[in-house]
Amino acid sequence: MSIPTSVLEELLHALPLLRTQIYFKSSLTALSHAMEDQVLAGVEPALVIACFQRERFYRQEAHRYRRISNKTDQVYVLAAPETEFQNSSQIQEAIAFEPDDGLAKEWHLVVLAPNYSTCLVCREKEVVPVKASDLPSMDQSRRFEGIWTFDRQVSSTVARLLLERVRVYRPELEEKIERAIATYRLSDTDKALEAAARFQDVDPGPFVQRLVTYLQAGQHKLVKTYRSMAAQERRERLVNSITTAIRQSLNPADIFQVAVRELGGALDVCRCLIYRCKATDQEAAIAYEFLGRSVKSLTGEVWPLQENPLFQEVVASGERVAVENSSTDTRITGSKRLRTLVQEWEIESWLMVPVLYQNQLVGMVELHHCGCEYREWDAEELTMVEAIATQVGVATLQAEAYANLEDLNEQLAALDRTRSNLIAITGHELRTPLSTIQVCLESLASDPDMPPELRQVMLSTALDDAERMRTLVQDFLTLSRLESGRVEWNTEVLPLHECLSLAISSVRTRANSEAGALPTLSLEVPEDLPLVRADGEWLVEVLSKLIDNACKFTPSGGKVTILAQPLGDRELEVKVADTGRGISSDRLETVFDRFYQEEGALRRSTGGTGLGLAICRQIVTGWGGQIWAKSGGKDCGSQFHFTIPIATDSSSEVTPNPRSKSKSPKGDRSSGSSRNRRTPIR
Repeated sequence: MSIPTSVLEELLHALPLLRTQIYFKSSLTALSHAMEDQVLAGVEPALVIACFQRERFYRQEAHRYRRISNKTDQVYVLAAPETEFQNSSQIQEAIAFEPDDGLAKEWHLVVLAPNYSTCLVCREKEVVPVKASDLPSMDQSRRFEGIWTFDRQVSSTVARLLLERVRVYRPELEEKIERAIATYRLSDTDKALEAAARFQDVDPGPFVQRLVTYLQAGQHKLVKTYRSMAAQERRERLVNSITTAIRQSLNPADIFQVAVRELGGALDVCRCLIYRCKATDQEAAIAYEFLGRSVKSLTGEVWPLQENPLFQEVVASGERVAVENSSTDTRITGSKRLRTLVQEWEIESWLMVPVLYQNQLVGMVELHHCGCEYREWDAEELTMVEAIATQVGVATLQAEAYANLEDLNEQLAALDRTRSNLIAITGHELRTPLSTIQVCLESLASDPDMPPELRQVMLSTALDDAERMRTLVQDFLTLSRLESGRVEWNTEVLPLHECLSLAISSVRTRANSEAGALPTLSLEVPEDLPLVRADGEWLVEVLSKLIDNACKFTPSGGKVTILAQPLGDRELEVKVADTGRGISSDRLETVFDRFYQEEGALRRSTGGTGLGLAICRQIVTGWGGQIWAKSGGKDCGSQFHFTIPIATDSSSEVTPNPRSKSKSPKGDRSSGSSRNRRTPIR
């Protein structure tokens, strides 16, 4: 059933002297709430009739009408159903009309009580857009034409018109409607006019007070909304500033400096800090700081972390920690270390927000409020700081990713250089002995009448070059195993003297086999050196390569000195010094790279693959030691140092001969003459 006529038009027809006004929705909402609040505040049972146009508008006020229904049983609610609204008589009388009914475009509220009355009856005005492209108007800007009044006659007339609509839609409510008409004198026109005259001087004060209260509450909500919008704008501005800094620079220092300046200035704090840290760090150095007032600077100071209960709470929870009053907070009063920090740096209120990446702590944002008054950290400030901390975490990740990418590019370039060196070195070191072996074998095969002396020379030359190739291949395999971590270290307690004797013997045997003149070898090692703990095979390997290397680059009239001395009670330092050609200062670290050749792969005066020192570094690093080079420059000699752990357990069994083991940790490396003919290079 649908009634297309308008209640407002029927009222104007019944009372032609009335004049309508234009109301915006926000005004009608304020008037309606004031009328409803007057019913809720009163003790008199009232007749309340409300038309909400649509069910969704009623759902917003349903809780208020449930409370009104507890005050009076004469409550009628009309709306066009959209989901669940239907005719019912549960809490109040619900009347559902068709969406094309005239009431669907009207907003009505009538309140009739024994001692007061109010009436609001309006019809929505349709606004035609000036242009087809105009957006729909906002909900609060909807306009209505109608009447709002205290007049008892107008209120009674509107009540009769609406009750007649209810009678049509809900005929089963006939008895209740008649009771309402009789109670509020709606049927007798003369009595209605008499009652209306009696209420012309009704005090509007209670209604106005409620209307003002509603408007003030709305104004308060509006102020809160504006504040929230301002905070949101400020937060977005900060985030945009930091985002801009990230785009302009991938340097973490620039990003942190912008973040600490913008955040500290926006929140007007005394001190703002941002520093890098991990959950396990003992302390952090303060490098990025904002000072808003005349307080002491923390720049350059070391900030304690493990001794800070607040930091530990952040690590444990992964969430922010806020202290509003340091003088009463038990976390601070219960820690002597924190009491000292608060007193020294005048911290009254303290906020710590973690900078996280994949739930791992990578940094911290701290805000300090200093002075005599504490500060309450509100929700908007906390949200802003957390948003900045998130951006700082993203910036840190991007900066580190970029740095890692640069490192990777450098590694790739180094790998390319290694590949080129490998091709050049193997091409030279393999091709030369192969050519010699081939010539010797072809000569032996083509000349069966070759004299025995020459035949022996050919065989010796072929064997020497075969050994040279075997050493090259063995160095490749050794370095590969060391770099891949596939070596099993057989550590034992050893006397360094025996290892040095074996290494020097190996070098002298090789020199004798090659008929080369060695420089003077000097062993300056105290007899009372402590025992060391290392793998004997690998320790002899390091000593042999370093001594052989020093001899190779030192002329026969020079000198090679081996020294050793304790470094404290945990390490022993061994030094191999020579008086040879020396190393330039910019190559002291490069000499330990794979395939490094100081003179170039194809124009050097000494043989080798450039793997000897690289192997030494892998071995020394494997037992936890360090190796480094020193030199005064060209023709000033060089010194190679490395450290070995001292055996702290004096009761450990001493192995007298590091080469007496039946099984070598280096796979197929033999322990005979081939070992004595290695050719390590610098």
